[in-house]
Amino acid sequence: MRLLLAVFGITALGGFAADLPKITYSKSFPRSVPAYVEIWVDRDGRGEYKEAPEDEAPLKFQLGDKETAGIFDLAEKLGRFTRPVESNLKVAFTGAKTFRWESASEKHEVKFNYSLDPVAQGLWDWFERITESELRLIDLQRTAKFDKLGVNQALLQLEAARDRNRLVAAAQYLPLLDRISKNETYLHMARERAASLADAIRNPKAPAAE
Repeated sequence: MRLLLAVFGITALGGFAADLPKITYSKSFPRSVPAYVEIWVDRDGRGEYKEAPEDEAPLKFQLGDKETAGIFDLAEKLGRFTRPVESNLKVAFTGAKTFRWESASEKHEVKFNYSLDPVAQGLWDWFERITESELRLIDLQRTAKFDKLGVNQALLQLEAARDRNRLVAAAQYLPLLDRISKNETYLHMARERAASLADAIRNPKAPAAE
C-alpha cells in the first residue's frame, strides 16, 4: 500500500493530536475480505484506515465537517460507548466489532456482533462506508498501476458507490483521478470518466428543494 501511495502522490495527513477526542472502529471477520479493518477518526476529521493491527502504511484521509459531525454526534448519543449495544439475539456472526472513545480525560469501548440500536447501526454504517471508500481507492490505485485496461471498470464501481451515497472523504480520490484524466496511456473513456468524477467531487450538486 505504501508503494501505491508514493506513486500516486496521496498526501499523508498529520498524526492524531492526543488532546483531541478520537473514535476507533475495528472489525475482525476471518471469512470476509478484508478479514480485519481498523479505522480511527479524530474531532478534526483526520482519519486512518488499516487492514491489519500492525499495518505500517495505513491509508490516511480527511473527512468533511458534516461527515465528522455526523460520526461524533452518534457517538455522543451512544454515551461515548459507556453502555452496551449488543442485541444478544441469535443471529449470524457478522464480525467482532468494537467502538472505542479516547480523549485526554476518558476512554471507553463497547464490543458487539449485531445491534438493534438505530444509533449504533447508524454509526456502524458510517464506518462501513469509510471501509467501502478506502477499498474503492485501493482498487483504483491497483488497476491504475498494474491493469490499465481495467481502470474504466474500477471507475465505474467508484461512480456506482458515489451514486449510492457510499463514499466519504471524496477529495482523497482527486489526485489519482486527475492523473488518470491527463494520462493518454489510459483508454479515452476512462480518462473522460475520471475527469467527470473529479468535476462532480469538486462541484457537488446542491440538494433538491422539497
